[in-house]
Amino acid sequence: MIGSAALRAKSWAKRHWPRLSLRTYLFASFFLVAALPGVGAVALRVYENTLVRQTEVELVAQGAALAASATALWPAAPPGRPVTRVVADSGGPYGGAVATAVDLNATPILPERPRPQPAIGVAPDALAAATRLAPVMAATRQTTLASIILLDRDGRIVTGSALRGDYRSLPEVAAALTGLPRTVLRRDARYRAIYRFDWLSRAAATRVHHARPILVDGHVVGVLLLSRSARSLFVGLYQDWGKIVIGILSILGVLILLSGLLSRGIARPIEELQGAARDVAAGRGAVPAIPATAAIEIQDLYRDFAAMAQAIEARSLYLRNFAYAVSHEFKTPLTGIRGAIELLQDHGATMSDAERRRFLANADADAGRLTLLVSRLLDLARADMTVAADGESDVVAVVLKLADAHRRATLSIMVDADLPAIAAAIAPDTLEAVLTTLIENAAQAGADTITIRIATGDPVTVSVIDNGGGIPPGDRARIFEPFFTSRRTSGGTGLGLSIARALLAGSGGTLSLGEADRGTVMALTLPAAQR
Repeated sequence: MIGSAALRAKSWAKRHWPRLSLRTYLFASFFLVAALPGVGAVALRVYENTLVRQTEVELVAQGAALAASATALWPAAPPGRPVTRVVADSGGPYGGAVATAVDLNATPILPERPRPQPAIGVAPDALAAATRLAPVMAATRQTTLASIILLDRDGRIVTGSALRGDYRSLPEVAAALTGLPRTVLRRDARYRAIYRFDWLSRAAATRVHHARPILVDGHVVGVLLLSRSARSLFVGLYQDWGKIVIGILSILGVLILLSGLLSRGIARPIEELQGAARDVAAGRGAVPAIPATAAIEIQDLYRDFAAMAQAIEARSLYLRNFAYAVSHEFKTPLTGIRGAIELLQDHGATMSDAERRRFLANADADAGRLTLLVSRLLDLARADMTVAADGESDVVAVVLKLADAHRRATLSIMVDADLPAIAAAIAPDTLEAVLTTLIENAAQAGADTITIRIATGDPVTVSVIDNGGGIPPGDRARIFEPFFTSRRTSGGTGLGLSIARALLAGSGGTLSLGEADRGTVMALTLPAAQR
């Protein structure tokens, strides 16, 4: 069940995987790796800030509990300071939820708490309350390890400190005397570095101070001043090692996931394409399907490779058929030459001069055909290897030149052009060779009139129309095949149209057979010259 569910999930992910570029994969990888130290540093800062806030919450809770106890145990006394402001933050007598007020990044860190200002005496009610609260404060101090100082309504120290005087000049105490609890951060001069990397911690030498008002009948009769150092960052890391291990494992999981994405997006598709390339080179196998999770560039590479493999297969098939056709075309004249030589060798002495001349003439004709075939094969090879080269020709001028050169009493050539000059991006020699082949083929097919129409545009179109015998329907699909000809007895090689089409293809043009009620229509397209 689990395996089938995983396969379904994998199949769904492949179908819905977004098309991502290789740059996106690499950028995401590098960005994540580069961001990991920063993420770790931020996480440490957040964790350290959490430790400080946790200390504040604990002090607020302790202060609220002690203030509530003090309110209940405070003896009857003259009214203290009236409450001017009340903030609901601690769940104390004035209600509300515990909230934090300090932030290592925003709260200023004040100097160490100074010595108290000199003061004489304390309020009698505060002394009485201190006696009653002493066991509670001692038990709380022993459990929480916090410093707890009780101040009277004027900020004078009642108990909890070996020093005497008043702290009403401290901002946290001044706020508490008005009924507002206050938490501040101060330097801890008593701190001594324990760990080698304590310098990385902002809170290592910092102490949290919380001042809590004691209210009786809506008046401030005293203040509880609590302070404690937050847990050291490295102590916290040690104590929370389980959570940290989970975080590290999460990061490793992200890296493993990223490695899997890179593997599926880059490495595995390239490996599959390498195997396919070896198979194609060995003449077996096929191009694999394009992986849905591959990068866009690699998907395009698969398409280009498939097109290349298809072109190679087509070229291979062409070469096999071409080799068969060449051997067939060469076989006939070679057989004739060899037969003539054997006859001359065996019966030359008994032959008459006329017979000897006739066999020699046949051998010479066959040798001439072989020479023509070799020449045309070289032309075809050069045409097949032609690469589009820079060149420009005036199509109208070239056509007019050829019309004048081939016009004769038995052949009329007319030119119909849209403009007096039409430029095409093809070398004049190439265009002349192609048009000459078409004109000669038309003349050999018995045409006495040839019309050449030229239309401007992109591409430039040229139509060569003759009134000759035309091409039989059964031969129309084969006229561009090498060695296919209906005029073999008159010396045709069947390579003219193949050469013409290859020459045009090398220059970015095309040659095709058009539709005609009578005669033949050959249609050329030529790339327009860019002005």
